[in-house]
Amino acid sequence: MSVGGGDRLGPQTKAHFPLLGRQVRGRPIVYLDSAASSQKPRSVLDAMNSYYETINANVHRGAYEIAAQATEAMEAARTAVARFVNAPSADEIVFTKNVTEAINLVARSWGGANLGPGDAVVVTEMEHHANIVPWHIMAAEKGFELRWIGVGPDGQLDLSDLDRLLDGAKLLGVTAMSNVLGTLNPVRRLADAAHDAGALVLVDAAQYVPHLPTDVQALGADFLGFTGHKMCGPTGIGVLWARAELLEAMPPFLGGGEMILDVRKDGFLPNHIPHKFEAGTPPIAEIVGLGAAVRYLDGLGMDRVREHEVGLTAYALRTLQDRYGPELAVHGPSEPACRGGVLSMSFRDIHPHDLSQVLDDRGVCVRAGHHCAKPLMRHLGVPATTRASLYVYNDTADVDALADALGAAGEFFAP
Repeated sequence: MSVGGGDRLGPQTKAHFPLLGRQVRGRPIVYLDSAASSQKPRSVLDAMNSYYETINANVHRGAYEIAAQATEAMEAARTAVARFVNAPSADEIVFTKNVTEAINLVARSWGGANLGPGDAVVVTEMEHHANIVPWHIMAAEKGFELRWIGVGPDGQLDLSDLDRLLDGAKLLGVTAMSNVLGTLNPVRRLADAAHDAGALVLVDAAQYVPHLPTDVQALGADFLGFTGHKMCGPTGIGVLWARAELLEAMPPFLGGGEMILDVRKDGFLPNHIPHKFEAGTPPIAEIVGLGAAVRYLDGLGMDRVREHEVGLTAYALRTLQDRYGPELAVHGPSEPACRGGVLSMSFRDIHPHDLSQVLDDRGVCVRAGHHCAKPLMRHLGVPATTRASLYVYNDTADVDALADALGAAGEFFAP
Protein backbone atom coordinates (compact mmCIF):
# COMPACT_ATOMS: atom_id res chain seq x y z
CA MET A 1 0.00 0.00 0.00
CA SER A 2 1.36 3.43 -0.92
CA VAL A 3 0.59 6.29 1.43
CA GLY A 4 2.26 9.20 -0.32
CA GLY A 5 5.75 8.12 0.70
CA GLY A 6 4.86 6.42 3.97
CA ASP A 7 5.84 2.95 2.77
CA ARG A 8 8.77 3.79 0.50
CA LEU A 9 11.45 3.14 3.09
CA GLY A 10 9.93 1.02 5.86
CA PRO A 11 9.75 -2.40 4.16
CA GLN A 12 13.11 -1.84 2.45
CA THR A 13 14.99 -0.80 5.56
CA LYS A 14 13.50 -2.93 8.33
CA ALA A 15 15.72 -5.86 7.42
CA HIS A 16 18.79 -3.68 8.02
CA PHE A 17 18.04 -3.58 11.76
CA PRO A 18 18.73 -6.89 13.54
CA LEU A 19 16.65 -6.18 16.63
CA LEU A 20 13.51 -5.70 14.56
CA GLY A 21 13.61 -9.37 13.62
CA ARG A 22 12.96 -10.56 17.16
CA GLN A 23 9.70 -11.26 18.92
CA VAL A 24 8.32 -9.83 22.16
CA ARG A 25 5.84 -11.91 24.16
CA GLY A 26 5.48 -14.23 21.19
CA ARG A 27 4.65 -11.42 18.76
CA PRO A 28 6.77 -9.64 16.15
CA ILE A 29 8.18 -6.50 17.71
CA VAL A 30 6.62 -3.19 16.62
CA TYR A 31 9.13 -0.55 17.63
CA LEU A 32 7.53 2.89 17.94
CA ASP A 33 9.88 4.63 20.37
CA SER A 34 12.55 6.11 18.12
CA ALA A 35 12.10 9.58 19.64
CA ALA A 36 13.63 8.07 22.78
CA SER A 37 16.23 5.93 21.02
CA SER A 38 16.41 4.54 17.51
CA GLN A 39 17.44 1.06 16.50
CA LYS A 40 20.86 0.42 14.94
CA PRO A 41 21.45 -0.97 11.45
CA ARG A 42 23.88 -3.82 10.92
CA SER A 43 26.39 -1.47 9.29
CA VAL A 44 26.70 0.54 12.54
CA LEU A 45 27.12 -2.58 14.67
CA ASP A 46 29.70 -3.94 12.23
CA ALA A 47 31.69 -0.68 12.23
CA MET A 48 31.93 -0.67 16.02
CA ASN A 49 32.86 -4.35 16.18
CA SER A 50 35.49 -3.83 13.50
CA TYR A 51 37.07 -1.04 15.52
CA TYR A 52 37.34 -3.25 18.60
CA GLU A 53 38.53 -6.27 16.63
CA THR A 54 41.10 -4.58 14.38
CA ILE A 55 42.24 -1.11 15.52
CA ASN A 56 41.36 -0.84 19.22
CA ALA A 57 43.85 1.76 20.46
CA ASN A 58 43.79 5.25 21.92
CA VAL A 59 43.67 8.23 19.58
CA HIS A 60 45.91 11.25 19.00
CA ARG A 61 48.66 9.73 21.16
CA GLY A 62 50.25 6.53 19.87
CA ALA A 63 52.63 6.54 16.91
CA TYR A 64 52.11 2.87 16.10
CA GLU A 65 50.00 1.76 13.16
CA ILE A 66 46.71 0.77 14.76
CA ALA A 67 46.72 3.92 16.92
CA ALA A 68 47.12 5.99 13.77
CA GLN A 69 44.29 4.02 12.14
CA ALA A 70 42.03 4.59 15.16
CA THR A 71 42.73 8.31 15.02
CA GLU A 72 42.03 8.33 11.29
CA ALA A 73 38.72 6.50 11.78
CA MET A 74 37.61 8.90 14.52
CA GLU A 75 38.51 12.01 12.55
CA ALA A 76 36.88 10.60 9.42
CA ALA A 77 33.68 10.33 11.46
CA ARG A 78 34.06 13.96 12.54
CA THR A 79 34.40 15.00 8.90
CA ALA A 80 31.34 12.93 7.94
CA VAL A 81 29.27 14.52 10.70
CA ALA A 82 30.38 18.02 9.66
CA ARG A 83 29.35 17.30 6.07
CA PHE A 84 26.02 15.82 7.23
CA VAL A 85 24.96 19.11 8.86
CA ASN A 86 26.84 21.37 6.41
CA ALA A 87 29.23 22.74 9.02
CA PRO A 88 31.85 25.05 7.49
CA SER A 89 34.66 23.10 9.17
CA ALA A 90 35.10 19.77 10.94
CA ASP A 91 36.92 21.73 13.68
CA GLU A 92 33.49 23.08 14.67
CA ILE A 93 32.27 19.56 15.58
CA VAL A 94 32.75 18.82 19.28
CA PHE A 95 31.99 15.28 20.42
CA THR A 96 30.01 15.02 23.65
CA LYS A 97 28.21 12.06 25.18
CA ASN A 98 24.75 13.35 24.17
CA VAL A 99 22.88 16.55 23.36
CA THR A 100 22.28 17.12 27.08
CA GLU A 101 26.02 17.42 27.63
CA ALA A 102 26.29 19.65 24.55
CA ILE A 103 23.77 22.11 25.98
CA ASN A 104 25.38 21.98 29.42
CA LEU A 105 28.73 22.72 27.77
CA VAL A 106 27.28 25.88 26.21
CA ALA A 107 25.53 26.90 29.43
CA ARG A 108 28.58 26.40 31.63
CA SER A 109 31.31 27.57 29.26
CA TRP A 110 29.71 30.30 27.15
CA GLY A 111 27.07 31.18 29.73
CA GLY A 112 29.53 31.24 32.59
CA ALA A 113 31.73 33.69 30.71
CA ASN A 114 29.02 35.91 29.22
CA LEU A 115 25.91 35.99 31.43
CA GLY A 116 25.23 37.99 34.57
CA PRO A 117 22.73 40.26 36.34
CA GLY A 118 20.63 42.29 33.92
CA ASP A 119 20.96 39.69 31.15
CA ALA A 120 18.26 37.32 29.91
CA VAL A 121 18.04 33.90 28.29
CA VAL A 122 14.88 33.04 26.34
CA VAL A 123 13.60 29.46 26.03
CA THR A 124 10.30 27.98 24.91
CA GLU A 125 7.58 26.21 26.80
CA MET A 126 8.06 23.09 24.67
CA GLU A 127 11.72 22.53 25.54
CA HIS A 128 13.10 19.25 26.82
CA HIS A 129 14.44 19.53 30.36
CA ALA A 130 17.94 19.41 28.85
CA ASN A 131 17.37 22.91 27.46
CA ILE A 132 15.74 24.21 30.63
CA VAL A 133 17.51 22.88 33.70
CA PRO A 134 21.04 24.05 32.71
CA TRP A 135 19.70 27.58 32.37
CA HIS A 136 17.95 27.38 35.74
CA ILE A 137 21.25 26.29 37.29
CA MET A 138 23.20 29.07 35.62
CA ALA A 139 20.51 31.69 36.38
CA ALA A 140 20.72 30.83 40.09
CA GLU A 141 24.49 31.16 39.93
CA LYS A 142 24.83 34.20 37.64
CA GLY A 143 21.66 36.15 38.40
CA PHE A 144 20.23 36.53 34.89
CA GLU A 145 16.54 36.31 33.93
CA LEU A 146 14.92 33.31 32.25
CA ARG A 147 12.07 34.20 29.87
CA TRP A 148 9.57 31.92 28.16
CA ILE A 149 7.95 31.75 24.71
CA GLY A 150 4.54 30.17 25.09
CA VAL A 151 2.74 27.52 23.04
CA GLY A 152 -0.56 28.18 21.31
CA PRO A 153 -3.57 25.87 21.11
CA ASP A 154 -2.41 24.67 17.67
CA GLY A 155 0.82 23.29 19.12
CA GLN A 156 2.86 26.07 17.53
CA LEU A 157 4.97 28.62 19.37
CA ASP A 158 3.16 31.87 20.21
CA LEU A 159 5.49 34.46 18.71
CA SER A 160 3.19 37.45 19.20
CA ASP A 161 5.42 38.82 21.98
CA LEU A 162 8.76 37.75 20.53
CA ASP A 163 10.30 41.22 20.21
CA ARG A 164 9.67 42.02 23.87
CA LEU A 165 10.99 38.68 25.03
CA LEU A 166 14.19 39.13 23.02
CA ASP A 167 14.76 42.71 24.13
CA GLY A 168 18.00 42.67 26.13
CA ALA A 169 18.39 38.89 25.80
CA LYS A 170 21.79 37.35 25.14
CA LEU A 171 20.67 33.90 24.05
CA LEU A 172 17.62 32.14 22.64
CA GLY A 173 17.37 28.39 23.24
CA VAL A 174 14.86 26.56 21.05
CA THR A 175 14.08 23.01 20.01
CA ALA A 176 13.99 22.52 16.26
CA MET A 177 11.35 19.82 16.71
CA SER A 178 9.33 19.11 19.83
CA ASN A 179 9.81 15.64 21.29
CA VAL A 180 6.19 15.76 22.52
CA LEU A 181 4.19 17.65 19.90
CA GLY A 182 6.29 16.92 16.85
CA THR A 183 6.11 20.65 16.06
CA LEU A 184 8.70 21.87 13.57
CA ASN A 185 9.66 25.31 14.79
CA PRO A 186 10.61 28.21 12.46
CA VAL A 187 14.26 28.19 13.51
CA ARG A 188 15.50 30.56 10.81
CA ARG A 189 12.82 33.14 11.60
CA LEU A 190 13.64 32.89 15.30
CA ALA A 191 17.37 33.09 14.62
CA ASP A 192 16.99 36.21 12.50
CA ALA A 193 14.88 37.89 15.18
CA ALA A 194 17.34 36.90 17.91
CA HIS A 195 20.33 38.16 15.96
CA ASP A 196 18.55 41.45 15.25
CA ALA A 197 18.13 41.78 19.03
CA GLY A 198 21.81 41.00 19.65
CA ALA A 199 21.26 37.46 20.98
CA LEU A 200 22.88 34.17 20.02
CA VAL A 201 20.83 31.08 19.16
CA LEU A 202 21.19 27.60 20.61
CA VAL A 203 19.21 24.89 18.79
CA ASP A 204 18.31 21.57 20.39
CA ALA A 205 18.20 19.44 17.24
CA ALA A 206 17.98 16.02 18.91
CA GLN A 207 14.66 15.30 17.16
CA TYR A 208 15.47 17.21 13.98
CA VAL A 209 18.81 15.98 12.65
CA PRO A 210 17.72 12.30 12.48
CA HIS A 211 14.65 13.13 10.42
CA LEU A 212 15.27 16.09 8.10
CA PRO A 213 18.07 17.42 5.92
CA THR A 214 20.05 19.71 8.24
CA ASP A 215 22.08 22.77 7.28
CA VAL A 216 23.41 24.62 10.30
CA GLN A 217 24.29 27.61 8.15
CA ALA A 218 20.84 27.86 6.56
CA LEU A 219 19.19 27.53 9.98
CA GLY A 220 21.12 30.55 11.23
CA ALA A 221 22.14 28.83 14.45
CA ASP A 222 25.17 29.74 16.55
CA PHE A 223 25.12 26.52 18.58
CA LEU A 224 23.37 23.28 17.64
CA GLY A 225 23.34 19.96 19.46
CA PHE A 226 22.22 16.48 18.48
CA THR A 227 22.73 12.92 19.64
CA GLY A 228 23.81 9.69 17.99
CA HIS A 229 21.37 7.22 19.48
CA LYS A 230 18.33 8.93 17.93
CA MET A 231 19.82 8.77 14.41
CA CYS A 232 20.68 5.06 14.01
CA GLY A 233 23.92 5.49 15.98
CA PRO A 234 25.08 4.22 19.36
CA THR A 235 24.38 5.63 22.79
CA GLY A 236 27.07 7.60 24.57
CA ILE A 237 27.92 9.93 21.69
CA GLY A 238 26.51 13.35 20.87
CA VAL A 239 27.59 16.44 18.99
CA LEU A 240 27.86 20.14 19.64
CA TRP A 241 28.32 22.24 16.53
CA ALA A 242 29.18 25.87 17.12
CA ARG A 243 30.67 28.69 15.10
CA ALA A 244 34.45 28.52 15.32
CA GLU A 245 34.87 32.02 16.69
CA LEU A 246 32.55 31.20 19.58
CA LEU A 247 34.39 27.98 20.41
CA GLU A 248 37.72 29.80 20.23
CA ALA A 249 36.55 32.38 22.76
CA MET A 250 34.92 29.95 25.19
CA PRO A 251 36.85 28.53 28.15
CA PRO A 252 37.23 24.74 28.45
CA PHE A 253 34.32 22.81 29.92
CA LEU A 254 36.28 19.91 31.43
CA GLY A 255 39.95 19.65 32.33
CA GLY A 256 42.32 16.74 31.82
CA GLY A 257 44.22 15.03 29.06
CA GLU A 258 43.92 15.87 25.36
CA MET A 259 42.34 19.29 25.97
CA ILE A 260 45.72 20.91 26.67
CA LEU A 261 48.77 21.98 24.70
CA ASP A 262 50.86 22.54 27.81
CA VAL A 263 50.56 22.24 31.60
CA ARG A 264 52.84 24.01 34.06
CA LYS A 265 52.81 24.56 37.78
CA ASP A 266 51.50 28.06 37.20
CA GLY A 267 48.80 27.21 34.69
CA PHE A 268 47.96 25.52 31.40
CA LEU A 269 47.50 26.30 27.72
CA PRO A 270 44.34 24.83 26.16
CA ASN A 271 44.39 22.84 22.95
CA HIS A 272 43.00 24.03 19.64
CA ILE A 273 39.32 23.47 18.83
CA PRO A 274 37.61 21.07 18.87
CA HIS A 275 40.00 19.18 21.15
CA LYS A 276 39.83 21.95 23.76
CA PHE A 277 36.38 20.60 24.67
CA GLU A 278 37.16 16.85 24.47
CA ALA A 279 38.99 16.10 27.71
CA GLY A 280 40.14 12.53 28.31
CA THR A 281 39.86 9.44 26.17
CA PRO A 282 36.83 9.87 23.92
CA PRO A 283 34.21 7.17 23.19
CA ILE A 284 36.10 6.09 20.10
CA ALA A 285 33.97 3.11 19.09
CA GLU A 286 30.81 5.18 19.52
CA ILE A 287 32.26 7.96 17.35
CA VAL A 288 33.09 5.38 14.69
CA GLY A 289 29.53 4.08 15.03
CA LEU A 290 28.13 7.59 14.61
CA GLY A 291 30.16 7.98 11.44
CA ALA A 292 28.65 4.74 10.15
CA ALA A 293 25.15 5.95 11.07
CA VAL A 294 25.71 9.15 9.11
CA ARG A 295 26.85 7.13 6.11
CA TYR A 296 23.77 4.90 6.45
CA LEU A 297 21.40 7.88 6.51
CA ASP A 298 23.27 9.52 3.65
CA GLY A 299 22.73 6.32 1.70
CA LEU A 300 18.99 6.49 2.30
CA GLY A 301 18.90 10.20 1.49
CA MET A 302 17.52 12.62 4.07
CA ASP A 303 14.97 14.00 1.60
CA ARG A 304 13.62 10.45 1.25
CA VAL A 305 13.63 10.01 5.03
CA ARG A 306 11.52 13.15 5.41
CA GLU A 307 9.16 12.16 2.58
CA HIS A 308 8.68 8.73 4.12
CA GLU A 309 7.88 10.13 7.54
CA VAL A 310 5.45 12.78 6.27
CA GLY A 311 3.52 10.10 4.39
CA LEU A 312 3.56 7.65 7.27
CA THR A 313 2.56 10.35 9.77
CA ALA A 314 -0.37 11.30 7.56
CA TYR A 315 -1.42 7.66 7.39
CA ALA A 316 -1.15 7.31 11.18
CA LEU A 317 -3.17 10.46 11.92
CA ARG A 318 -5.84 9.42 9.46
CA THR A 319 -5.99 5.84 10.70
CA LEU A 320 -6.25 6.77 14.36
CA GLN A 321 -8.88 9.43 13.64
CA ASP A 322 -10.95 7.02 11.54
CA ARG A 323 -10.75 4.27 14.17
CA TYR A 324 -11.27 6.26 17.36
CA GLY A 325 -12.47 9.77 16.53
CA PRO A 326 -12.73 12.08 19.54
CA GLU A 327 -11.88 9.25 21.96
CA LEU A 328 -8.22 9.67 20.99
CA ALA A 329 -6.43 13.03 20.96
CA VAL A 330 -3.05 13.48 19.27
CA HIS A 331 -1.39 16.58 20.68
CA GLY A 332 0.34 19.00 18.34
CA PRO A 333 -0.16 20.29 14.80
CA SER A 334 -2.70 18.46 12.67
CA GLU A 335 -0.88 18.99 9.35
CA PRO A 336 1.77 16.28 8.72
CA ALA A 337 3.98 18.67 6.74
CA CYS A 338 4.24 20.91 9.83
CA ARG A 339 5.35 18.19 12.20
CA GLY A 340 7.57 15.17 12.68
CA GLY A 341 6.47 11.60 13.22
CA VAL A 342 5.92 12.01 16.98
CA LEU A 343 2.39 11.13 18.09
CA SER A 344 1.68 11.99 21.73
CA MET A 345 -1.73 10.59 22.54
CA SER A 346 -4.42 10.73 25.18
CA PHE A 347 -6.89 7.83 24.82
CA ARG A 348 -10.19 7.99 26.66
CA ASP A 349 -9.41 8.23 30.38
CA ILE A 350 -6.80 5.44 30.33
CA HIS A 351 -3.60 6.38 32.12
CA PRO A 352 -0.65 6.45 29.67
CA HIS A 353 1.35 3.95 31.72
CA ASP A 354 -1.56 1.49 31.78
CA LEU A 355 -2.07 1.99 28.06
CA SER A 356 1.59 1.37 27.24
CA GLN A 357 1.58 -1.82 29.31
CA VAL A 358 -1.31 -3.28 27.32
CA LEU A 359 0.40 -2.24 24.08
CA ASP A 360 3.56 -3.99 25.27
CA ASP A 361 1.57 -7.18 25.77
CA ARG A 362 0.95 -7.06 22.02
CA GLY A 363 4.57 -6.34 21.13
CA VAL A 364 4.04 -2.61 20.50
CA CYS A 365 6.79 -0.47 22.06
CA VAL A 366 5.76 3.10 22.91
CA ARG A 367 6.81 5.63 25.53
CA ALA A 368 4.59 6.73 28.40
CA GLY A 369 5.32 9.65 30.71
CA HIS A 370 6.08 13.36 30.69
CA HIS A 371 8.92 12.90 28.16
CA CYS A 372 11.23 15.22 30.12
CA ALA A 373 8.96 18.14 29.25
CA LYS A 374 7.02 18.92 32.43
CA PRO A 375 6.39 22.61 31.67
CA LEU A 376 4.74 21.54 28.41
CA MET A 377 2.70 18.84 30.17
CA ARG A 378 1.36 21.47 32.57
CA HIS A 379 0.49 23.68 29.62
CA LEU A 380 -1.39 20.79 27.98
CA GLY A 381 -3.18 20.04 31.26
CA VAL A 382 -2.12 16.38 31.32
CA PRO A 383 0.24 14.53 33.67
CA ALA A 384 1.64 12.40 30.85
CA THR A 385 0.97 11.10 27.35
CA THR A 386 1.45 7.88 25.42
CA ARG A 387 3.94 8.61 22.65
CA ALA A 388 4.44 6.62 19.47
CA SER A 389 7.27 7.81 17.24
CA LEU A 390 8.04 6.80 13.68
CA TYR A 391 11.31 6.32 11.82
CA VAL A 392 12.84 4.94 8.64
CA TYR A 393 12.11 1.30 9.49
CA ASN A 394 8.43 1.76 10.28
CA ASP A 395 5.62 1.15 7.81
CA THR A 396 1.84 1.09 7.59
CA ALA A 397 1.74 -2.37 9.14
CA ASP A 398 3.30 -0.91 12.30
CA VAL A 399 0.67 1.82 12.38
CA ASP A 400 -2.08 -0.77 11.93
CA ALA A 401 -0.60 -2.82 14.78
CA LEU A 402 -0.68 0.27 16.99
CA ALA A 403 -4.30 0.96 16.09
CA ASP A 404 -5.27 -2.64 16.81
CA ALA A 405 -3.42 -2.61 20.13
CA LEU A 406 -5.22 0.58 21.15
CA GLY A 407 -8.50 -1.17 20.42
CA ALA A 408 -7.44 -4.09 22.63
CA ALA A 409 -6.57 -1.65 25.40
CA GLY A 410 -9.94 0.01 25.06
CA GLU A 411 -11.67 -3.33 25.49
CA PHE A 412 -9.46 -4.28 28.42
CA PHE A 413 -10.27 -1.09 30.32
CA ALA A 414 -13.93 -0.90 29.26
CA PRO A 415 -16.30 -0.44 32.22
